[in-house]
Amino acid sequence: MQTTQAEKLVRKQFLISPSQIKKLNRLARDEGTSVAEMVRVAIDSYNPDKAAVADLDAPELIELVSERLKEAITSTKKANRTINRTLKKLSEGVL
Repeated sequence: MQTTQAEKLVRKQFLISPSQIKKLNRLARDEGTSVAEMVRVAIDSYNPDKAAVADLDAPELIELVSERLKEAITSTKKANRTINRTLKKLSEGVL
């Protein structure tokens, strides 16, 4: 993300380790941009929800997907039962 000229930038100081400085310098050089722009892009890209899933190993991820799929199937079955009961009542003229 290139910062637009209309956007006001504010100077901030952060404490980071020497290894992080080296990494930022290397990444900025490789990307042909400034360290400040690299930090802005990193902040804009950060999403803690995605980070939690990204750290999962394949078996953990498969387990998570399996759990969510089971929840979705259970919810769908419940909704289908409710719809079927409603349709039955409609056809019997109860509703």
